Amino acid sequence: MLTKNEMLAVGVITLILAFTISLLKSMEIFLYTLLTVFLVIAINLVAKKVSSFYFGTEIEVKMWEIKRYGFKPSRYFKKPFPAGAFFPIIVTAFSFGYLIWMASLVFEVKANIYRKAKRHGLYAFSEMTEEHIGKIAAVGVLANLVFSILGYLMGYPDFARLNIYFAFFNMLPLSNLDGNKIFFGSIVLWSFLASLVLIGLGYVFFLT
Repeated sequence: MLTKNEMLAVGVITLILAFTISLLKSMEIFLYTLLTVFLVIAINLVAKKVSSFYFGTEIEVKMWEIKRYGFKPSRYFKKPFPAGAFFPIIVTAFSFGYLIWMASLVFEVKANIYRKAKRHGLYAFSEMTEEHIGKIAAVGVLANLVFSILGYLMGYPDFARLNIYFAFFNMLPLSNLDGNKIFFGSIVLWSFLASLVLIGLGYVFFLT
């Protein structure tokens, strides 16, 4: 179940991505693109919500923000930079439409200690490890890959393509994106998923 803040973040990002993609093609397909982008994001979020429940946790989805710059601990922005809102526009503009940045949402995880103690024994998993968080993020990426295949087989190439793009950008081991969580949770899992994503991306670029 999404909170009001989560629904707001998802709604804003869906509008921005749909507008950016439609602008490159034709604004006449805006509503179709809006629905497609929403489904791609929803698939990822539902998969992560379900997997987090399995681990006895709750995740909160929010817009990707960059709070610091450089390597020194003291270098923080006065206000977090809403990268999730601006990166799709900036990257698309500077790449002349060749790249569509789609990694705009991140999540934070909080362990439900009572549920974990009940399911796994007292004190077991009272704190989430990087491996657990990485697995939650990985399920979202894997769901997008599965639905990209289903979309292609059912004759919806745009839906399949956007799932691949969404998975690719979210696999980048950058900042607080899913790829960073997966990378530090399990580099083996990250490498496996990255290989699958690159295969899908290669198919999009060279075979369609």
